Amino acid sequence: MGDVVPFKISRPAERHRGKTLCKRGFHRWEIINDGQFDVRQGKLVTASKCKRCGKHKTEAR
Repeated sequence: MGDVVPFKISRPAERHRGKTLCKRGFHRWEIINDGQFDVRQGKLVTASKCKRCGKHKTEAR
């Protein structure tokens, strides 16, 4: 027989950590590209990504 490894069940709070904030609109945005130029709009564009859920957004300045 081999060694017995204890099985740890993760709690729901550990599994969904940070996701409830994003569901309520409190994302943690991280800038990916700063100062790209969009030819169609004629403006600078900033691309951002949420650290928690991975959602992308772009802003025209």
